[in-house]
Amino acid sequence: MDVIHNIVNQLFDWIQSLGYFGIMLGLMLEVIPSEIVLAYGGFLVSQGHINFFGALIFGTVGGVIAQLFIYWIGRYGGRPVLERYGKYILIQKKHIDHSEEWFRKYGTGVIFTARFVPVVRHAISIPAGISKMHTGRFILLTTLAVIPWSALFIYLGMILGDQWQHINEKAAPYIMPILLVALALMIIYVLIKWMNARKKKGSV
Repeated sequence: MDVIHNIVNQLFDWIQSLGYFGIMLGLMLEVIPSEIVLAYGGFLVSQGHINFFGALIFGTVGGVIAQLFIYWIGRYGGRPVLERYGKYILIQKKHIDHSEEWFRKYGTGVIFTARFVPVVRHAISIPAGISKMHTGRFILLTTLAVIPWSALFIYLGMILGDQWQHINEKAAPYIMPILLVALALMIIYVLIKWMNARKKKGSV
């Protein structure tokens, strides 16, 4: 455990030394959960090492590239590759199962709303890649979801300061409202799709 602790501390020292690029690379590599990297970015903001908007921009870029990487694996490698090697990017088989079920039920629009839902949040890029979803649409929806998520955790990291390690406890009261809003948006999206489908049937 001491060895792992030392490695993690070295990673955070590396992130701090690189500033904005450290946050971006930390999110791209997915070695440490994104919430923790972003909260640490917020801590660096509170210490005056970087500023909030810079952290948000580079955090968003890093988060989107990380998901684009998973999307490409799904598109060009398929599920077998992800089942075998997904553990190295914190993705397990159950994550893939849940995300594929959501994608089948709700279509490409779920790329936005699922980013706020535990379990499927990171893995939803997999079925998007497997189904060869248009890359531009994928990037747009992912970016729109990553921006508020990154802003929240950077802000909470700023508030916590030296206590940024307790981000999960601090974030808990915010997650449920975000989840409810995401689910509401998903319901609206599904209703719109259903109504459009009925209109098309009626016009035939």
